[in-house]
Amino acid sequence: MRRLEQAGAGSPPGRSYHFAWVGKDGAIEVFDVWDSRESFERFGETLVPIMNELGADPGEPTIVEIHNMVLG
Repeated sequence: MRRLEQAGAGSPPGRSYHFAWVGKDGAIEVFDVWDSRESFERFGETLVPIMNELGADPGEPTIVEIHNMVLG
């Protein structure tokens, strides 16, 4: 997160929500909601090199279209 902040991508345009948790295997898992695939891909141009420098494997994202969202 610090590296993203330093790169000016801590709160990237187009990202509505960000969730991160430790999965059953101990790895960090992330779920984000974006306004478009293009916004997500632009963010990836900053995120992936940072993750690679830190030795973290970003893996392949699963991209799905949200049809309904209930808050509260």
